[in-house]
Order: sequence, then structure tokens, then C-alpha cells
Amino acid sequence: MNRFLIILLLLVSFSNCKSSKNAKKKRVSSTKIVTKKSKETVTETRNKTIIKAPYEEGNSKKSKADFIINYAKQFEGVRYKWGGTTISGMDCSGLIYESFKSYGIVLPRVSRDMAKKGNRIKLKNVHKGDLLFFKTGNRRNSINHVGLIVDIRNNDIKFIHATSSKGVIVSGLNETYWLKAFHEARRIL
Repeated sequence: MNRFLIILLLLVSFSNCKSSKNAKKKRVSSTKIVTKKSKETVTETRNKTIIKAPYEEGNSKKSKADFIINYAKQFEGVRYKWGGTTISGMDCSGLIYESFKSYGIVLPRVSRDMAKKGNRIKLKNVHKGDLLFFKTGNRRNSINHVGLIVDIRNNDIKFIHATSSKGVIVSGLNETYWLKAFHEARRIL
């Protein structure tokens, strides 16, 4: 009987083993875990954990804008990747697209198309969660950059966005480059 148990245990443990050659072929970039109690979705990657908490209408402590901003801020420091929408690389519209999508708001994937959504608002009337659109670089004839307002203090508007040189960062609209490139603000929420 003891011999049978030992053989059974060995079979079970060896059946779960794979060669390292096969294991290297499959790369897992992230894992999603949904917990029933909090209904959070946790995406774990090599060095970063992204938590997608559901927005609840009755939550008076945080607005939907705050939830979207907090989601976007989790990507701070992620490198720039043209067309990227993941922790391995983001572009500006990918960051905004994913942040709004995480709370059920589906926007177009490209910044110039995003600029056709919502209501245009004056810069003096912007709030956290509004979008800023820019015409940057050599292509100043059309909108090609977008950022999400994360904070406003003493007329200094802070926004999160992805730049090709620094990845996902928070910048101030009072910075000369961004103020000069600014085109319009829009409210989606």
C-alpha cells in the first residue's frame, strides 16, 4: 500500500513538470485576478500591478473622474510605445482610451477622433477628468496629442499623458511647450 502511494505521488508531481525549453516559448505578460468580495480586477505584470476597481454610482467620496484619474496614474512611468495600450508600452491616446474604457466609457482610439467627442469647454472652466488636446511637432495642422487633467491648483493645470521621450508622465499646462501646443479642452464626463 505504501509503495502504491509513493508511486502515485511521484506520478502526480512529475505530470506537472515541463521542460524549461517549452516553458521559455510561452511568455505570459500579465495575469488577471477577479476577487468576488471587492470586484476588483488585478493585473499583475513583471514590475507593476494595475488595479481596476469598479465605479459605483453611490460612492460619494470619489467621482467617476477620480476613479479614471487613479486608473491612469497607475501607468505613470510606463515607456512610450506608438499604438500601445498596455503596461509594456502606451501612447497618449492609448492611455486615455484604456482609462475611460476601464469604467465603461468607450472613446475612439485616436486623439483627433477623441477630440470630436464630448463638449468643448473654455480652459478657465476645466475640471479634473476633462481632456486637453494638442497640436504638436511638425503636424500642427491637426490634433495629435491628448492628456487627462488630474489636478488644478492656482491656475496650474496638471495632466497625465504619454510622451515619446519620457513615457507616461504628469505635466503642467503652464510649461511653455504644452501651452503653445494647446488646442482645446473637452468634457466627456
